[in-house]
Amino acid sequence: MKSPLLSLPGAVPGEGPDEGVAAHYGDLFREQRALADGTGFVDLSHRGVVTVTGADRLSWLHLLLTQHVSDLPAGEATEALILSAHGHIEHALYLVDDGETTWAHVEPGSQGDLIAYLESMKFFYRADIADRTEEYAVVHLPAGSITKTPEGAVARETAHGRDLFLPRAALESFAAVSGPPIGALAYEALRVEAHRPRIGMETDHRTIPHELGWIGTAVHLQKGCYRGQETVARVHNLGKPPRRLVFLHLDGSEVKLPGHGAPIRLAADGAEGRQLGFVTSSARHHELGPIALALVKRNVPVDAELIADTTAAAQETVVEP
Repeated sequence: MKSPLLSLPGAVPGEGPDEGVAAHYGDLFREQRALADGTGFVDLSHRGVVTVTGADRLSWLHLLLTQHVSDLPAGEATEALILSAHGHIEHALYLVDDGETTWAHVEPGSQGDLIAYLESMKFFYRADIADRTEEYAVVHLPAGSITKTPEGAVARETAHGRDLFLPRAALESFAAVSGPPIGALAYEALRVEAHRPRIGMETDHRTIPHELGWIGTAVHLQKGCYRGQETVARVHNLGKPPRRLVFLHLDGSEVKLPGHGAPIRLAADGAEGRQLGFVTSSARHHELGPIALALVKRNVPVDAELIADTTAAAQETVVEP
């Protein structure tokens, strides 16, 4: 879905998972600084929007999600995963309930598969699932923003900022009074800085929540059964995940950032050494310079100097080995 805000001055279209919204509006670092200072907004209208209504919506979702949501208070934000039977991450949902409806935004284009799964699990529960992507757009306001939530919008407030489920018809009028507009690249740079995983970037077909630090934030360890729980409990209680998320400070003398999937190796072994992981997300940060997240084998020493493709990289621990 192409955003109407791509017509704003300076808008450069995003690519890959952020196709359909602006990557930036002409000044990436200015936009990052504005976002870090709590001003402006980010157009995330390419993300999928799913709602669940009905008297059983929370108790039913509680059976399917990794998060404890049966007693979720109205207005309280949370995040949750849907796992495969083997505990691999399939969907990440960013949730809020307004007292009558549970709202979630998800990765662009993933809402169809999510809804198909939810419908297959509905059985006799009083819950109605709807794809609201054509009606509602997601807009992000940074932490500290004084912009008011417009009438008709549902707000999801977190430590990182406020996500609005805004009527899509109101997107342009909202942008006119809520600037400056900030592109997806600035939003992604601050996400990488904060070590926050994104499904499809930090995940592959075999990623389990422990590898990304999602235990406790998106996975509740004291709730009842859900698909994949056996793997979650077994790894938490009896073992360690095979991989771990790390944060990388990249060599600033390199012109090109290592892209998603770029191999990680020990610097001592050089570019022909054994691959120990891969870059998941990379960005140019207004203060830190080039940075990245990567998924590496658990036994990689925490003080090891690494190379990302051919770029020297110093690591910081995100998930303990």
